Amino acid sequence: MTREPALLDRPRSAVPPPPLDWLTLGDAFEAACLLRCTPSPTAARPHAALPARLPGVEFNREDAAQRMRQLLARLDIPVTHEVAVGGLRRRYELHRLWVPPEQRGAYARMLDAGWWQGRRELLGGPLPGASPARRGLVTRLAAAAWRSALLAAGRHVRRHILGVRLADRELSAVLIRGATVLGVPARLSAGTGCFLVSVADGPDRARILSNAKLEPARPAC
Repeated sequence: MTREPALLDRPRSAVPPPPLDWLTLGDAFEAACLLRCTPSPTAARPHAALPARLPGVEFNREDAAQRMRQLLARLDIPVTHEVAVGGLRRRYELHRLWVPPEQRGAYARMLDAGWWQGRRELLGGPLPGASPARRGLVTRLAAAAWRSALLAAGRHVRRHILGVRLADRELSAVLIRGATVLGVPARLSAGTGCFLVSVADGPDRARILSNAKLEPARPAC
């Protein structure tokens, strides 16, 4: 019998990206999570294979776009921020961030490396005997994943839960693991075209929100 792929299975990469230092990793992983929360920009080709290969990203919340700008600035990746207003009776804004052509290779490499290295650290550890610094890194990555989802994914808030809707299966697994790292049990439900990751209201919700609160990106050296 053929084994069904597990939720946490990782597709193998022929050439793994070079490792990032831990400070850079925190920003790159959070930016990659923000990217995975969003659909492709409307001007991008729908068949593009990887999100980070696209020239930009589109958010429907200004705070998510500003966070992405902050993170990319710390990663030395410039972007252009455009705001489009639409709707008739109900007005809305779309915040589009575009990476210059000469920077798109660096952008793709940085976010790919941040995603795979951060995912590996979060899903695989910390192992018994890990240093306090490594344990702290895993906690920061868990908080970054939830911060990204709360900023950029579809919030699903009910009286008894705090949840986020995601189309990305891998990010859903990361959020489940991240909640565990933060000491909170989380639930994964599959819907039509999306996954719902949720935590219970009360102390669990408060713990997630406290850890995922917006904080400055790493300071300048």
